[in-house]
Amino acid sequence: MLLEKGYLEKEIDPALDLFKEINYLKKKKNAVILAHYYQDADIQDIADYIGDSLGLAQEAEKSTADIILFAGVHFMAETAKILNPSKKVLIPDLKAGCSLADSCPATEFAAFKAQHPHHIVLTYINCTADIKALSDVIVTSTNAVQIVESFPKEQAIIFAPDKNLGAYINKKTGRNMVLWDGSCMVHEIFSLEKLVKLKLQHPEAKVIAHPECEEAILAHAEFIGSTTALLNYTKKSADSTFIVLTETGILHQMQKASPHKTFIPAPPNNSCACNDCPHMKLNTLEKIYIALKYEQPELLMSDSLIKRAKAPIAKMLELSAQFGL
Repeated sequence: MLLEKGYLEKEIDPALDLFKEINYLKKKKNAVILAHYYQDADIQDIADYIGDSLGLAQEAEKSTADIILFAGVHFMAETAKILNPSKKVLIPDLKAGCSLADSCPATEFAAFKAQHPHHIVLTYINCTADIKALSDVIVTSTNAVQIVESFPKEQAIIFAPDKNLGAYINKKTGRNMVLWDGSCMVHEIFSLEKLVKLKLQHPEAKVIAHPECEEAILAHAEFIGSTTALLNYTKKSADSTFIVLTETGILHQMQKASPHKTFIPAPPNNSCACNDCPHMKLNTLEKIYIALKYEQPELLMSDSLIKRAKAPIAKMLELSAQFGL
């Protein structure tokens, strides 16, 4: 690959205006940049659309661009390719994986599924295409509760791969879904002790959290929701200070939307002051420029996998439209 051969260092003049060059390449090649909220601020500012997993999937499906560059992680680019297979899908760094997706290998999950033959499989979108192909319906943190509740209470369900999100949904819906034992490294390492101290230091702050966090952390939150829901909550809330329990990339959009408010990233259980996803942060403006210039790394998938993985995603989008999401 170009990055592995050192082209990144050789090709980019430090004086180059990357924003100008990327915008030029987008127009020249009819390309669109989709970026997750967890990307660095510069990438969010150059993107044509910024969102969480549901919004990004919806944008990928309806895109009329010839090239979709996905500034996120590998499974997100896969989803874009599945939903719009005729498009060329680029990802700035093929090594931008996902700890949650990695926690659910397809072979092991297939065996797990076989142990529960009367269960349908609802799978969080943060998984590989191979796992999606083994699923009945895909969900996101935005629509998971509504989709679970759309099935009869007697319907047996497997939920994968995130055990924390699954436990949260079980609690919200009164279900007893069978949970795969997977988790997100970013949302699992928030420190309960440090959070309690932070609350004492900022008693006026509202604690808001993503449902991928552990139950003990969620117990301290005044509001729990998807990345988009957290952003919208801070926009509408009369409160002015928030302790935010999710990846720090979202703080850029929160601050842009509410410049007069204060957003405090909750600290993880290590020496860092905030909690970044190392996979998301592999993407850079330089890599986006190189990807658009050379139209690689390109994400490629077999037609058979695309077909098998598309059905449960299409079902999710259909249900989300019914729910007005």
